[in-house]
Parts: sequence; structure tokens; C-alpha cells
Amino acid sequence: MMTTYIFGHKNPDTDAISSAIIMGDFEKLNGNSEAKAYRLGDVGAETKYALDYFKVEAPTLLTDDLTDQDVILVDHNEFQQSADSIDKAVIKHVIDHHRIANFETATPLYYRAEPVGCTATILYKMYNEQNLEIKPEIAGLMLSAIISDSLLFKSPTCTEQDVEAAKAVAKIANVDIDAYGLDMLKAGASTTDKSEKDLLEADAKSFNMGNHVVRIAQVNTVDIEEVIDRQEALENEMNKVSAEEGYDAFVLVVTDILNSDSKILVTGAQKEKIGQAFNVQLENNTAFLPNVVSRKKQIVPPITDILS
Repeated sequence: MMTTYIFGHKNPDTDAISSAIIMGDFEKLNGNSEAKAYRLGDVGAETKYALDYFKVEAPTLLTDDLTDQDVILVDHNEFQQSADSIDKAVIKHVIDHHRIANFETATPLYYRAEPVGCTATILYKMYNEQNLEIKPEIAGLMLSAIISDSLLFKSPTCTEQDVEAAKAVAKIANVDIDAYGLDMLKAGASTTDKSEKDLLEADAKSFNMGNHVVRIAQVNTVDIEEVIDRQEALENEMNKVSAEEGYDAFVLVVTDILNSDSKILVTGAQKEKIGQAFNVQLENNTAFLPNVVSRKKQIVPPITDILS
């Protein structure tokens, strides 16, 4: 048998990394001994905290050509967010909780997408549907992914299914949700030791919106102004990357994980429309967005609507 490559999106967050590992375990339990988890980028501080806590090794960085190779996508489907050779791969499964866009295959596949807060929640349901054992370390990664994507259940994307799954796997992993969750989120929230490039690449995705390409990066922090104080340097890097990659707008979303608010910094030819999308006037390329924390549900849809 040839390897089945399992991976999440580029610039992987905790859900992308964890779900690849979890799906690899799920496949092995179902007899696919050649299933292997990979990653499409560096492991962030928050994810490293989770992996270290539950003593799980990070997946291998994917560098292989995927032409005619079997792959399983988790936590994404859009090709611009996936491996460079994804259009030449044989996609067998997709497990995701995002919008479906820029995606097609030549052959039928198993596709499962649900409007929940986290891919790991879907995977938790899949284990239960097949009565498969969830090992403590797998439960710990499920919990970490749910906490990360839901910002400890504060995100509007969080559903009752996410909360119920988190409570169930927390028991298996034998951890206190609130204590562990806050420690994990704080581990990924420090920005002082990161370069502007690091901040803009750590959790960034590109989106096709009408005739435009928009780059949206998100930084979680406990101090928004700690990031915005570096505005000039951030804008320089955003403009540089946009010129190189052809982005029509670059949006940096700086999210306060304690107060559940965000501030956006916007550059590019479409920046005024970005402000209009949120019914705000950008001041010095920035705007405060109270009660906004979710890129998937609160950032991408209004920008898509105004640019499409």
C-alpha cells in the first residue's frame, strides 16, 4: 500500500495539526496502516504547548510531490490553502467545518462538512459512530483544537456540539477545561518575541472573493496595542507581501482572547471596501470591532459579500 497523506491547511493552527494526527489515528483504527499525518508549516507556540502537554510528536513537514498520491484533507478544502501540488493528488476524504470554495475532484470522494466550531468535533463524532476507542492523548488533542477554534467557547462559531465534545474528551484526557484552556491560549498569545513576518504568517489564509484575492491573518493576544504599536513595520511587510503575491487587500485581525474584541489593520487597493464591510470608517488604516473574534464567521462573510 502507498502512503495516505493527511494534512490541514497552510500556516497550520492547533485544529489543523491536531485533526491531522487524530485522522491518522482514526484511519489506522480502520485498517489503513499507511495513513500518516503531515503539516504544511511550522508549529505555533499554542500548538506546541498542546503537543508537549499530551506528549505527542508534531507531524512531519510535507515536502513530497503529491501527484497521483492518496490524500485526506482536514480543516480545509480550498486549494489555495492546501499543498502546492494538491490539484494533482487523489483526494479520498475531506473533513472540514469551513465554507466550500475552489474545490473539485476527478473522482468521487468521502466529504464531510458540518457547521460546527472545530474539525476535531466532527472527528469526535466519527469515533463515536464507529465505537472506536479514543486514547487519552487523542482526546487531549481534540480538546485542544476545540478550545483553540472556539477561544474557550467564546467564539460565535462555537456550538453545543463543540461544548459537549470538549466536556467528554476532557474526562478522557483527565484535564480541567478552564485551567488547561487558559494556559494553552496564553502560551500562544505572546507577541513580543515574534517578528512582523512571523505575526503575519502564523495564522493566515488567502481567499478568492469575486475577482479579488484577499489575505486575512489573525493574531490572538492579551494586549491588542502590543501588536498595533508595530503598525508601520506591519504595514510595510503587508504591502511587500501583497506586491509579491498579488493580493488586493491584506487584513490583519488582532484579537483580544480575554475580552473577545478585535482590531483590524488593513492595507491594499480594496481597504476602503473592507471598512464598509463592517460599517466602520478606517482611521489610520485601523478599526475596532467589538465582539468580533471569528475569521470564519465574522470576518470572511462580510468581506466576501462586499467584494463579490
